[in-house]
Amino acid sequence: MKGIILYFVFFIFTIKSFGMPVDLDYIRNHYVQAASDKKLCLEMINELEKELSTNVHLVYLGALQTIRANHVVNPFSKLRTFNKGKATIAQAVALDSNNIEIRLIRLSVQKKCPAFLGYNKNIKDDEEFLKKHKGQINSLPLMKLLDTVLNT
Repeated sequence: MKGIILYFVFFIFTIKSFGMPVDLDYIRNHYVQAASDKKLCLEMINELEKELSTNVHLVYLGALQTIRANHVVNPFSKLRTFNKGKATIAQAVALDSNNIEIRLIRLSVQKKCPAFLGYNKNIKDDEEFLKKHKGQINSLPLMKLLDTVLNT
């Protein structure tokens, strides 16, 4: 019996160690909530940092890093955190610029961040791209986010 329990514990540890892909549905469903929930934001960042299996995972990591800046008190740390996220988003876009979800997440960040940060250069392009390709979205959380972002 002890052997079975040890095997089970080892199996669970192995799955965690070698990384199961981060559940994108969970990230999508809780993305907006991370802006007001510091703990959730940090948890999702930690999970994404462990497993960046796709460019979509990468863009969410960047977006959550920019959101994390809202939860930081020190102005220098706040700016450093935001810039780190912005760079991560840029990396995801560079790797897959025709991905609807990546462009949507970038747009959501650019529309929410303060204008004085100057991170708003792609808003028109992303809006046009998303309106053109809206029919290709087959995820309910993404459709809700798209409608929210385009109407703000």
